[in-house]
Amino acid sequence: MFDYVIETENLIKRFGEYVSVDHVNLRVPKGEIYGFLGSNGAGKTTTMRLILSLIRPDEGNIRIFNKSISEHRRYILRRVGSLIEAPAYYGHLSAYKNLKIIAELLDIPDKKINEVLETVRLTQYANKPVKGYSLGMKQRLGIAIALIREPELLILDEPTNGLDPFGIQEIRKLITDLSKNHGMTVLISSHILSEIEAVADNVGIINEGKLLFQGPMDKLKHISNNTDSLEDVFLKIVGRSESL
Repeated sequence: MFDYVIETENLIKRFGEYVSVDHVNLRVPKGEIYGFLGSNGAGKTTTMRLILSLIRPDEGNIRIFNKSISEHRRYILRRVGSLIEAPAYYGHLSAYKNLKIIAELLDIPDKKINEVLETVRLTQYANKPVKGYSLGMKQRLGIAIALIREPELLILDEPTNGLDPFGIQEIRKLITDLSKNHGMTVLISSHILSEIEAVADNVGIINEGKLLFQGPMDKLKHISNNTDSLEDVFLKIVGRSESL
C-alpha cells in the first residue's frame, strides 16, 4: 500500500468556459520523484498552483500529508517548498544575502544558508551579485530558496526550461540527490519527455486538462513493448485523447 504525499480527487479548475484542469486524480508517492508531463498549456502549472493553494479549485479535493489543504493550509505549506515560474530575488545582492533576508523573516539560523548553498552547488558564488549569474545558477538559487525551510515536499514547475545542457545536467543531479539521499518527495513538471525520463520514478501525463496516464516509469516503458520509443508511446497516449 502506497503512502501518498499528494492526493487530488476529481480536481477541476475553469477559467470562464475553458476547463484547464478536468477531473484530475493525482497520486504522488512519498519519497519519490513524480514527473508531470504535458505540452505547454496542458494544465501542469494550473494543477501545481491548485496544489499550493495559490488558486482555488472549482470542484474537487486536495490532500497533502493526508490532510485537506483547505482545512490545514498553513500547517501543510510550512512543509512544502516550491519554484513556480521564475525565482524571485534581488539581483544586486549576493545569493547569501538573498537567502539571509528570507532566513531572518523565518527565524532560520545562518548555518542553514550555508547548507542550502552547498546543496545547490553555489557555495563558491555565494558572495557574488545574482544579476551576474547564468540562468542555471539563478534556477539553483530559486531551488535553494525553496529548500531553506527543509521541506518534505518540493514542487518544481519546468525547472530546466531555457537552460543549456550543462545547466540541465546540474538540475537533474540536484533533484535526484534530494530524493535519493535526503528522502524528499519531488513533483516536477516538464514538456520534454527526456527530462522526465532522466529523473522520475513515477510519471503522470496530462493533456487538455485530463490526466491520461499515471504510474511507475517502468510501466510506461512496458507499454512500448520495446518496439516504440517513449516519445512514440507519449504521442499515442495524447493522440488517443485528442481523437475522442
